[in-house]
Amino acid sequence: MHRLKFFSMFLVLSCCLFNGSLAQAQSTNPLTSGASKSANVKNDSSKKTPAKPSSELPLQAPVLQIAERVHVGQLPCELGASIHLTADAHSPGYFNLQGKGYKYRMHPVSTSTGAIRLEDEKAGAVWLQLANKSMLMDQKNGRRLADECAHPDQVAVANDMKINPPPPLIDVNNVVTSHKR
Repeated sequence: MHRLKFFSMFLVLSCCLFNGSLAQAQSTNPLTSGASKSANVKNDSSKKTPAKPSSELPLQAPVLQIAERVHVGQLPCELGASIHLTADAHSPGYFNLQGKGYKYRMHPVSTSTGAIRLEDEKAGAVWLQLANKSMLMDQKNGRRLADECAHPDQVAVANDMKINPPPPLIDVNNVVTSHKR
């Protein structure tokens, strides 16, 4: 019986010490103390920069090199549509794309073809930038949202392609045929 009293007293004392040390740790933690919370709120309200979404990770060097070649600005598209594409100054490699009725947060993705591809994986949007035009596609619904969007540099390439067309991928005029059968 004496052991049972000693054990229960030890258990109660341990619990009290544990709770006391936990309370002390919480009060000294700058993220959970009341004074620090108000200081953090003041710091957050004084900042005028938008917060990065938690899913955004810093991009690797090869992807940042792709981002340097993205045409930004107000890009006119076919049928009177237009796209406004801006680089995020606070998150290198990330872009904000806006059009009539949509807004996407995009980042570059490597391709094997050399085309510049930006994606908003959550929304299913893909921006493809070729030498002579760009287009916005909605992969979830399988449709094109904007086509023939062109930066002035792309317009110049498109005009040059009209004057000096690129060679065909398959030249049927130079195919050697064998008449021996």
